[in-house]
Amino acid sequence: MSNEVVEALEVWIDQDLCTGDGICVQYAPDVFELDIDGLAYVKGEDAELRQAPGATVPVPLPLLTDVVDSARDCPGDCIHVRRVSDSVELYGPDAE
Repeated sequence: MSNEVVEALEVWIDQDLCTGDGICVQYAPDVFELDIDGLAYVKGEDAELRQAPGATVPVPLPLLTDVVDSARDCPGDCIHVRRVSDSVELYGPDAE
């Protein structure tokens, strides 16, 4: 068993850049959902969409790979995954 500490991550979508392609929903339907406006939003454990600009939800550890793949493959480059502790973006258009 690994003693590696996995840091808490959060994800958000910049709807201004979202193309409505839905790749994120295919990868991680528990985290992303297309709304009636055709754009993707993050959703919380309560399955409610977070529609405020810049709204974040925690990345569930079992879905981390799916969320990261979504950020990498998103045609709109609008998915941001960052560390909760210091808000450093690890995956997405602003990642180092």
